[in-house]
Amino acid sequence: MLNKDDYKQFSEKMDKSISVLEEQMDTVRAGRANPSILNKITVEYYGTETPINQVGNITVPEARMLVFQPWDVSVLKAVEKAIQKSDIGINPNNDGKTLKLVFPPLTEERRISLTKQVKKYGEETKTAVRNIRRDAIEHFKALKKKNELTEDDLKEAEKEIQNITDKHVAQIDKVVATKEKELMEI
Repeated sequence: MLNKDDYKQFSEKMDKSISVLEEQMDTVRAGRANPSILNKITVEYYGTETPINQVGNITVPEARMLVFQPWDVSVLKAVEKAIQKSDIGINPNNDGKTLKLVFPPLTEERRISLTKQVKKYGEETKTAVRNIRRDAIEHFKALKKKNELTEDDLKEAEKEIQNITDKHVAQIDKVVATKEKELMEI
């Protein structure tokens, strides 16, 4: 007989997939200033590629503005270049001490483009969750083959894994819908 622990590892893997999706959603610019949009950007700092949030302070003084203040002013130019090279589409204003990133309002075209990107992230996560489901079912079939499970236990396991998958897919849809709503109402 199977218990909840038999499904736990697969459910945790699905949870991790959703966590990754949520991190991806944070990097999608929605017209408001969000410091996590800079998380993927790195700068060479003393010979090491370092995330810019580890070489300075990022604040949100206004709804559509980020201010980056480096701890070491010598890194300011490198951070400015890294932001310009990134795909966030914002040119920082350098005043010699800080970088100001002003987020322009999103155009309708850009909103549609970002919505498609959000849906793509959602579909990729659903695929990952379905792959975990497939792996789980193969795991239980292998146990059945070794005579560690009965046919009824296998059917029950497949049903439970499908329920867990359905819950995670619904959660993915909710995350995607929330981000789409955020993109369209700005």
